[in-house]
Amino acid sequence: MTNTRTVLLAPDKFKGTLSAAEVVDALRRGIAETAPQLRVLSCPIADGGDGTVDAALAAGAAEHTTVVTGPTGEPRTTRWALRDDVAVLELAETVGLQALPDGELAPHIASTRGLGELILAAIMAGARTVLVGLGGSSSTDGGAGLLQGLGARLLQADLTDIGPGLAGVRALASADLTPALEALAGVTLVAANDVTNPLLGPDGAAAVYGPQKGLRAEDVEPADTALAAAAHVLDAASNHREQPGAGAAGGTGFALFLLGAVQRSGADAVFELVGVDALLDQADVVVTGEGKLDAQTLHGKGPAEVARRARERGLSVAAVAGAITLSSEQLRDVGILKAWDLTLLAGSTQRALEHGDELLTEVGRDLGDWLAEAGERTSPPRG
Repeated sequence: MTNTRTVLLAPDKFKGTLSAAEVVDALRRGIAETAPQLRVLSCPIADGGDGTVDAALAAGAAEHTTVVTGPTGEPRTTRWALRDDVAVLELAETVGLQALPDGELAPHIASTRGLGELILAAIMAGARTVLVGLGGSSSTDGGAGLLQGLGARLLQADLTDIGPGLAGVRALASADLTPALEALAGVTLVAANDVTNPLLGPDGAAAVYGPQKGLRAEDVEPADTALAAAAHVLDAASNHREQPGAGAAGGTGFALFLLGAVQRSGADAVFELVGVDALLDQADVVVTGEGKLDAQTLHGKGPAEVARRARERGLSVAAVAGAITLSSEQLRDVGILKAWDLTLLAGSTQRALEHGDELLTEVGRDLGDWLAEAGERTSPPRG
Protein backbone atom coordinates (compact mmCIF):
# COMPACT_ATOMS: atom_id res chain seq x y z
CA MET A 1 0.00 0.00 0.00
CA THR A 2 1.36 3.37 -0.99
CA ASN A 3 0.54 6.61 0.79
CA THR A 4 0.60 8.64 -2.42
CA ARG A 5 -2.74 9.97 -3.55
CA THR A 6 -3.40 10.29 -7.27
CA VAL A 7 -5.16 13.22 -8.90
CA LEU A 8 -6.34 13.13 -12.50
CA LEU A 9 -6.41 16.45 -14.38
CA ALA A 10 -9.01 16.09 -17.14
CA PRO A 11 -10.17 19.54 -18.32
CA ASP A 12 -11.52 20.62 -21.68
CA LYS A 13 -10.12 23.69 -23.46
CA PHE A 14 -10.83 27.22 -22.32
CA LYS A 15 -12.15 28.29 -25.70
CA GLY A 16 -10.33 31.17 -27.29
CA THR A 17 -7.63 31.35 -24.64
CA LEU A 18 -6.00 28.06 -23.63
CA SER A 19 -5.95 24.53 -24.98
CA ALA A 20 -6.84 21.70 -22.62
CA ALA A 21 -3.17 20.70 -22.52
CA GLU A 22 -2.19 24.23 -21.50
CA VAL A 23 -4.81 24.18 -18.73
CA VAL A 24 -3.35 20.90 -17.48
CA ASP A 25 0.19 22.30 -17.50
CA ALA A 26 -0.78 25.41 -15.53
CA LEU A 27 -2.69 23.43 -12.89
CA ARG A 28 0.12 20.91 -12.60
CA ARG A 29 2.65 23.69 -11.91
CA GLY A 30 0.53 25.06 -9.10
CA ILE A 31 -0.14 21.67 -7.54
CA ALA A 32 3.58 20.88 -7.57
CA GLU A 33 4.25 23.98 -5.45
CA THR A 34 1.86 23.15 -2.62
CA ALA A 35 1.42 19.37 -2.83
CA PRO A 36 4.51 17.86 -4.50
CA GLN A 37 3.72 14.54 -2.84
CA LEU A 38 0.67 14.02 -5.05
CA ARG A 39 0.86 11.77 -8.10
CA VAL A 40 -0.62 13.76 -11.00
CA LEU A 41 -2.08 12.14 -14.12
CA SER A 42 -2.95 14.26 -17.16
CA CYS A 43 -5.72 13.73 -19.67
CA PRO A 44 -6.81 16.77 -21.72
CA ILE A 45 -10.31 16.07 -23.04
CA ALA A 46 -12.74 17.27 -25.70
CA ASP A 47 -16.31 16.43 -26.65
CA GLY A 48 -16.06 16.25 -30.43
CA GLY A 49 -15.84 19.99 -31.10
CA ASP A 50 -12.74 22.11 -31.48
CA GLY A 51 -10.02 20.77 -29.22
CA THR A 52 -10.61 17.18 -30.30
CA VAL A 53 -7.40 17.03 -32.35
CA ASP A 54 -5.45 18.58 -29.45
CA ALA A 55 -6.82 15.92 -27.10
CA ALA A 56 -5.72 13.17 -29.51
CA LEU A 57 -2.25 14.70 -29.80
CA ALA A 58 -1.92 14.93 -26.01
CA ALA A 59 -2.78 11.23 -25.86
CA GLY A 60 0.12 10.36 -28.14
CA ALA A 61 -1.22 10.67 -31.68
CA ALA A 62 1.06 12.10 -34.36
CA GLU A 63 0.29 15.53 -35.79
CA HIS A 64 -0.22 15.87 -39.54
CA THR A 65 -1.03 18.89 -41.68
CA THR A 66 -2.82 18.95 -45.02
CA VAL A 67 -3.73 21.83 -47.32
CA VAL A 68 -7.43 21.66 -48.18
CA THR A 69 -10.12 23.96 -49.52
CA GLY A 70 -11.24 26.40 -46.83
CA PRO A 71 -14.90 27.20 -46.23
CA THR A 72 -14.99 29.95 -48.85
CA GLY A 73 -12.58 28.42 -51.35
CA GLU A 74 -9.19 29.62 -50.11
CA PRO A 75 -6.37 27.11 -49.43
CA ARG A 76 -6.24 26.22 -45.74
CA THR A 77 -3.55 24.29 -43.89
CA THR A 78 -5.34 22.01 -41.44
CA ARG A 79 -4.01 19.97 -38.53
CA TRP A 80 -5.22 16.46 -37.83
CA ALA A 81 -4.06 13.50 -35.76
CA LEU A 82 -3.18 9.90 -36.55
CA ARG A 83 -2.50 7.10 -34.08
CA ASP A 84 -1.97 3.64 -35.52
CA ASP A 85 -4.77 3.53 -38.13
CA VAL A 86 -7.17 5.92 -36.36
CA ALA A 87 -7.40 9.47 -37.69
CA VAL A 88 -8.99 12.33 -35.77
CA LEU A 89 -10.28 15.32 -37.72
CA GLU A 90 -12.18 18.48 -36.77
CA LEU A 91 -14.73 20.16 -38.97
CA ALA A 92 -14.14 23.37 -37.01
CA GLU A 93 -10.42 23.35 -37.79
CA THR A 94 -11.07 22.68 -41.47
CA VAL A 95 -14.22 24.44 -42.68
CA GLY A 96 -15.76 25.81 -39.48
CA LEU A 97 -16.60 29.27 -38.25
CA GLN A 98 -13.06 29.69 -36.94
CA ALA A 99 -11.74 28.94 -40.44
CA LEU A 100 -13.65 31.77 -42.14
CA PRO A 101 -11.33 34.50 -43.45
CA ASP A 102 -11.52 37.45 -41.04
CA GLY A 103 -14.43 35.66 -39.32
CA GLU A 104 -16.82 36.97 -41.98
CA LEU A 105 -19.93 34.77 -42.19
CA ALA A 106 -20.78 33.34 -45.61
CA PRO A 107 -24.08 31.49 -45.14
CA HIS A 108 -24.81 30.93 -48.84
CA ILE A 109 -21.39 29.94 -50.17
CA ALA A 110 -19.55 28.35 -47.23
CA SER A 111 -18.81 24.74 -48.11
CA THR A 112 -17.69 21.54 -46.38
CA ARG A 113 -15.55 20.46 -49.35
CA GLY A 114 -12.29 20.74 -47.41
CA LEU A 115 -13.52 18.22 -44.85
CA GLY A 116 -14.07 15.64 -47.57
CA GLU A 117 -10.59 16.36 -48.91
CA LEU A 118 -9.16 15.91 -45.42
CA ILE A 119 -10.92 12.57 -44.92
CA LEU A 120 -9.45 11.42 -48.23
CA ALA A 121 -5.97 12.57 -47.18
CA ALA A 122 -6.25 10.65 -43.90
CA ILE A 123 -7.25 7.48 -45.75
CA MET A 124 -4.33 7.87 -48.12
CA ALA A 125 -2.06 8.18 -45.06
CA GLY A 126 -3.26 4.80 -43.81
CA ALA A 127 -6.30 5.57 -41.64
CA ARG A 128 -8.91 2.84 -41.44
CA THR A 129 -11.02 4.55 -38.82
CA VAL A 130 -11.74 8.25 -39.27
CA LEU A 131 -13.31 10.11 -36.35
CA VAL A 132 -14.80 13.44 -37.41
CA GLY A 133 -15.64 16.00 -34.73
CA LEU A 134 -18.59 17.97 -36.08
CA GLY A 135 -18.75 21.09 -33.91
CA GLY A 136 -18.46 24.67 -35.13
CA SER A 137 -19.70 24.44 -38.72
CA SER A 138 -19.81 27.55 -40.92
CA SER A 139 -22.07 26.18 -43.66
CA THR A 140 -25.54 24.82 -44.32
CA ASP A 141 -24.71 22.79 -47.42
CA GLY A 142 -26.08 19.45 -46.22
CA GLY A 143 -22.57 18.05 -46.51
CA ALA A 144 -22.66 18.42 -50.31
CA GLY A 145 -19.16 19.87 -50.33
CA LEU A 146 -17.87 16.98 -48.22
CA LEU A 147 -19.27 14.52 -50.76
CA GLN A 148 -17.58 16.42 -53.61
CA GLY A 149 -14.30 16.48 -51.71
CA LEU A 150 -14.43 12.68 -51.59
CA GLY A 151 -15.06 12.45 -55.33
CA ALA A 152 -18.85 12.28 -55.58
CA ARG A 153 -20.40 13.86 -58.66
CA LEU A 154 -23.12 16.36 -57.71
CA LEU A 155 -24.50 17.85 -60.90
CA GLN A 156 -26.77 20.63 -62.11
CA ALA A 157 -29.38 20.05 -64.81
CA ASP A 158 -26.77 20.86 -67.48
CA LEU A 159 -24.50 18.10 -66.06
CA THR A 160 -21.89 20.52 -64.71
CA ASP A 161 -20.79 20.38 -61.08
CA ILE A 162 -22.84 22.34 -58.60
CA GLY A 163 -21.15 25.32 -56.99
CA PRO A 164 -20.16 25.62 -53.33
CA GLY A 165 -22.43 25.99 -50.33
CA LEU A 166 -26.15 26.37 -50.00
CA ALA A 167 -26.26 28.28 -53.28
CA GLY A 168 -24.87 25.22 -55.06
CA VAL A 169 -27.25 22.86 -53.26
CA ARG A 170 -30.20 24.76 -54.72
CA ALA A 171 -29.08 23.70 -58.21
CA LEU A 172 -28.57 19.98 -57.45
CA ALA A 173 -30.31 17.82 -60.08
CA SER A 174 -28.49 14.48 -59.95
CA ALA A 175 -25.79 12.72 -57.98
CA ASP A 176 -23.39 9.81 -58.19
CA LEU A 177 -21.89 8.88 -54.82
CA THR A 178 -20.03 5.85 -56.17
CA PRO A 179 -16.56 7.46 -56.27
CA ALA A 180 -16.89 8.59 -52.64
CA LEU A 181 -18.12 5.20 -51.48
CA GLU A 182 -15.25 3.50 -53.31
CA ALA A 183 -12.75 5.83 -51.65
CA LEU A 184 -14.16 4.79 -48.27
CA ALA A 185 -14.09 1.04 -48.90
CA GLY A 186 -12.86 -0.72 -45.76
CA VAL A 187 -12.92 2.50 -43.71
CA THR A 188 -15.06 3.14 -40.62
CA LEU A 189 -16.39 6.68 -40.43
CA VAL A 190 -17.42 8.02 -37.02
CA ALA A 191 -19.46 11.21 -36.68
CA ALA A 192 -18.57 12.49 -33.20
CA ASN A 193 -21.19 14.87 -31.84
CA ASP A 194 -24.15 15.04 -29.51
CA VAL A 195 -26.63 16.72 -31.85
CA THR A 196 -29.85 14.75 -32.41
CA ASN A 197 -31.55 17.11 -34.88
CA PRO A 198 -32.89 15.73 -38.17
CA LEU A 199 -31.87 17.32 -41.45
CA LEU A 200 -35.16 19.10 -42.16
CA GLY A 201 -38.04 20.93 -40.54
CA PRO A 202 -38.39 23.15 -37.47
CA ASP A 203 -35.73 21.15 -35.62
CA GLY A 204 -33.50 20.78 -38.66
CA ALA A 205 -30.16 22.14 -39.80
CA ALA A 206 -31.39 25.40 -41.34
CA ALA A 207 -33.96 26.31 -38.69
CA VAL A 208 -31.88 25.58 -35.60
CA TYR A 209 -28.32 26.25 -36.68
CA GLY A 210 -28.60 28.38 -39.82
CA PRO A 211 -28.89 31.71 -38.00
CA GLN A 212 -25.56 31.24 -36.18
CA LYS A 213 -23.96 30.76 -39.59
CA GLY A 214 -25.49 33.96 -40.92
CA LEU A 215 -28.86 32.97 -42.33
CA ARG A 216 -31.47 35.67 -41.83
CA ALA A 217 -34.94 34.76 -40.58
CA GLU A 218 -36.36 35.08 -44.09
CA ASP A 219 -33.60 32.79 -45.43
CA VAL A 220 -34.40 29.81 -43.23
CA GLU A 221 -37.48 28.44 -45.00
CA PRO A 222 -35.91 28.65 -48.50
CA ALA A 223 -32.77 26.98 -47.13
CA ASP A 224 -34.83 24.16 -45.65
CA THR A 225 -36.64 23.77 -48.98
CA ALA A 226 -33.32 23.55 -50.82
CA LEU A 227 -32.03 20.91 -48.39
CA ALA A 228 -35.28 18.94 -48.80
CA ALA A 229 -34.89 18.94 -52.58
CA ALA A 230 -31.26 17.87 -52.27
CA ALA A 231 -32.23 15.11 -49.84
CA HIS A 232 -34.73 13.81 -52.40
CA VAL A 233 -31.87 13.49 -54.90
CA LEU A 234 -29.31 12.06 -52.48
CA ASP A 235 -31.59 9.96 -50.28
CA ALA A 236 -34.60 9.03 -52.40
CA ALA A 237 -35.61 6.25 -50.01
CA SER A 238 -35.60 8.69 -47.05
CA ASN A 239 -33.28 6.45 -45.06
CA HIS A 240 -31.22 9.17 -43.43
CA ARG A 241 -32.84 12.62 -43.49
CA GLU A 242 -34.81 11.90 -40.29
CA GLN A 243 -31.96 10.09 -38.58
CA PRO A 244 -30.97 11.75 -35.30
CA GLY A 245 -27.84 13.76 -35.98
CA ALA A 246 -28.49 14.26 -39.71
CA GLY A 247 -28.86 17.98 -39.03
CA ALA A 248 -25.50 18.24 -37.28
CA ALA A 249 -23.05 20.81 -38.69
CA GLY A 250 -25.43 22.24 -41.27
CA GLY A 251 -26.41 18.78 -42.51
CA THR A 252 -22.89 17.34 -42.60
CA GLY A 253 -24.19 14.53 -40.42
CA PHE A 254 -26.63 13.63 -43.22
CA ALA A 255 -23.81 13.37 -45.77
CA LEU A 256 -21.74 11.21 -43.43
CA PHE A 257 -24.73 8.90 -42.89
CA LEU A 258 -25.09 8.55 -46.67
CA LEU A 259 -21.50 7.28 -46.65
CA GLY A 260 -22.18 4.72 -43.92
CA ALA A 261 -20.92 6.66 -40.90
CA VAL A 262 -21.96 5.77 -37.38
CA GLN A 263 -22.75 8.52 -34.90
CA ARG A 264 -21.29 8.46 -31.42
CA SER A 265 -21.47 10.88 -28.54
CA GLY A 266 -18.56 13.25 -28.98
CA ALA A 267 -17.47 12.83 -25.38
CA ASP A 268 -17.74 9.03 -25.51
CA ALA A 269 -15.74 8.80 -28.72
CA VAL A 270 -12.97 11.11 -27.54
CA PHE A 271 -12.84 9.61 -24.04
CA GLU A 272 -12.34 6.16 -25.52
CA LEU A 273 -9.63 7.51 -27.79
CA VAL A 274 -7.64 9.16 -24.98
CA GLY A 275 -8.21 6.46 -22.35
CA VAL A 276 -10.22 8.40 -19.78
CA ASP A 277 -11.69 5.32 -18.06
CA ALA A 278 -8.33 3.64 -17.49
CA LEU A 279 -6.98 6.83 -15.92
CA LEU A 280 -10.07 7.26 -13.74
CA ASP A 281 -9.48 3.75 -12.43
CA GLN A 282 -6.08 4.91 -11.14
CA ALA A 283 -7.28 8.15 -9.56
CA ASP A 284 -8.39 9.15 -6.08
CA VAL A 285 -9.53 12.65 -7.04
CA VAL A 286 -10.45 14.23 -10.39
CA VAL A 287 -10.18 17.83 -11.57
CA THR A 288 -12.06 18.86 -14.69
CA GLY A 289 -13.29 22.12 -16.21
CA GLU A 290 -13.76 24.27 -19.31
CA GLY A 291 -14.04 27.89 -20.32
CA LYS A 292 -17.57 28.22 -18.97
CA LEU A 293 -19.53 25.92 -16.69
CA ASP A 294 -23.14 26.75 -17.58
CA ALA A 295 -26.43 25.13 -18.52
CA GLN A 296 -24.89 23.66 -21.69
CA THR A 297 -22.36 21.81 -19.56
CA LEU A 298 -25.19 19.75 -18.10
CA HIS A 299 -26.15 18.30 -21.49
CA GLY A 300 -23.39 15.82 -22.17
CA LYS A 301 -20.42 18.15 -22.43
CA GLY A 302 -17.00 16.87 -21.46
CA PRO A 303 -16.67 18.07 -17.85
CA ALA A 304 -20.11 16.75 -16.91
CA GLU A 305 -19.26 13.39 -18.42
CA VAL A 306 -15.94 13.28 -16.54
CA ALA A 307 -17.80 14.05 -13.31
CA ARG A 308 -20.43 11.39 -14.01
CA ARG A 309 -17.85 8.69 -14.61
CA ALA A 310 -15.84 9.76 -11.59
CA ARG A 311 -18.92 9.72 -9.38
CA GLU A 312 -19.69 6.16 -10.54
CA ARG A 313 -16.30 5.21 -9.10
CA GLY A 314 -16.87 7.06 -5.84
CA LEU A 315 -14.26 9.71 -6.63
CA SER A 316 -14.29 13.33 -5.47
CA VAL A 317 -14.45 15.87 -8.30
CA ALA A 318 -13.32 19.50 -8.42
CA ALA A 319 -13.62 21.88 -11.36
CA VAL A 320 -12.13 25.10 -12.64
CA ALA A 321 -13.63 27.39 -15.27
CA GLY A 322 -13.18 30.80 -16.79
CA ALA A 323 -16.68 31.57 -15.59
CA ILE A 324 -19.35 29.62 -13.71
CA THR A 325 -23.07 30.32 -13.97
CA LEU A 326 -24.22 27.07 -12.35
CA SER A 327 -25.33 27.16 -8.73
CA SER A 328 -23.55 25.16 -6.04
CA GLU A 329 -26.54 22.81 -6.02
CA GLN A 330 -26.33 22.28 -9.78
CA LEU A 331 -22.63 21.58 -9.52
CA ARG A 332 -23.22 19.06 -6.74
CA ASP A 333 -25.94 17.38 -8.82
CA VAL A 334 -23.37 16.85 -11.57
CA GLY A 335 -20.91 15.51 -8.99
CA ILE A 336 -18.63 18.54 -8.62
CA LEU A 337 -17.85 19.21 -4.95
CA LYS A 338 -15.64 22.29 -5.33
CA ALA A 339 -15.13 24.78 -8.13
CA TRP A 340 -12.93 27.76 -8.94
CA ASP A 341 -14.17 30.65 -11.11
CA LEU A 342 -11.30 32.52 -12.79
CA THR A 343 -13.42 35.59 -13.47
CA LEU A 344 -14.23 35.94 -9.79
CA LEU A 345 -10.62 35.32 -8.90
CA ALA A 346 -9.39 37.89 -11.43
CA GLY A 347 -12.02 40.51 -10.65
CA SER A 348 -12.98 40.94 -14.32
CA THR A 349 -13.61 38.94 -17.47
CA GLN A 350 -10.88 40.80 -19.32
CA ARG A 351 -8.22 40.01 -16.74
CA ALA A 352 -9.34 36.40 -16.62
CA LEU A 353 -8.91 36.16 -20.40
CA GLU A 354 -5.55 37.92 -20.44
CA HIS A 355 -4.01 36.14 -17.45
CA GLY A 356 -5.58 32.69 -17.65
CA ASP A 357 -2.31 30.81 -17.37
CA GLU A 358 -1.22 32.69 -14.23
CA LEU A 359 -4.65 32.35 -12.64
CA LEU A 360 -4.78 28.63 -13.34
CA THR A 361 -1.39 28.19 -11.70
CA GLU A 362 -2.78 30.04 -8.68
CA VAL A 363 -5.80 27.74 -8.70
CA GLY A 364 -3.39 24.81 -8.92
CA ARG A 365 -1.75 25.96 -5.70
CA ASP A 366 -5.17 26.14 -4.03
CA LEU A 367 -6.00 22.73 -5.44
CA GLY A 368 -2.82 21.32 -3.98
CA ASP A 369 -3.75 22.62 -0.53
CA TRP A 370 -7.34 21.34 -0.88
CA LEU A 371 -6.24 17.93 -2.12
CA ALA A 372 -3.66 17.56 0.63
CA GLU A 373 -6.19 18.54 3.31
CA ALA A 374 -8.82 16.23 1.82
CA GLY A 375 -6.31 13.41 1.80
CA GLU A 376 -5.71 13.80 5.51
CA ARG A 377 -9.44 13.51 6.19
CA THR A 378 -10.16 10.47 4.02
CA SER A 379 -9.34 6.80 4.01
CA PRO A 380 -6.06 5.55 2.52
CA PRO A 381 -5.76 5.99 -1.21
CA ARG A 382 -5.66 3.27 -3.82
CA GLY A 383 -2.41 1.50 -4.22
